[in-house]
Amino acid sequence: MSMNDGEKNFKVVILGEGCVGKTSLIQRYTQNNFSDKYMMTPSAGYSQKMVNMSGKRVCLTIWDTAGQDRFHALGPIYYRDSQGAIIVYDITDGDSFIKAKTWMKEIKTQLGSAIQMCLVGNKSDLERARVVQPEEAESYAASVGALHYTTSAKLNKGVEELFLDLTKRMFTMKPLGSDSKPTCVIQVIPETTDKKTSPCC
Repeated sequence: MSMNDGEKNFKVVILGEGCVGKTSLIQRYTQNNFSDKYMMTPSAGYSQKMVNMSGKRVCLTIWDTAGQDRFHALGPIYYRDSQGAIIVYDITDGDSFIKAKTWMKEIKTQLGSAIQMCLVGNKSDLERARVVQPEEAESYAASVGALHYTTSAKLNKGVEELFLDLTKRMFTMKPLGSDSKPTCVIQVIPETTDKKTSPCC
């Protein structure tokens, strides 16, 4: 993609166990839709979305990855050049939280402070079935230098805030000027999906 001086390009990778809602979060953010049907994401694919921050156009390339164990070894291929990582777990599935910790440790070891990390508890619409307590997740996220978010792709809760806050953090990772800091993030252009992946719950 050809970008001028007023544009930034960030790569974001979404990782986590299968069926935690990675694809649903992407589809909700980029297309504002949701499907209850679950189909396995084949390996990986990406979507793009343009946002505007402090007068600069920002292109987010959001990589969706398969959650099955056999694809875990491919993770470094997708997160290697990323500026942001979203690690997702299902608040009703304790095992998915354990897997999320594994991903976060791996990314922290490989990339350190070169990447902004988010730990995301998805499916907050199933609060009554929650098994992972937010205090535990927040404490763990803080211990590895990440921020914790709670979302519901189904109800569209916390999704916009997650991506916009991550974009702001990536935007401010490196100084853009003497006192240049973004004051707000506003979506201005609908997404374009370059490679579609199957919907995930």
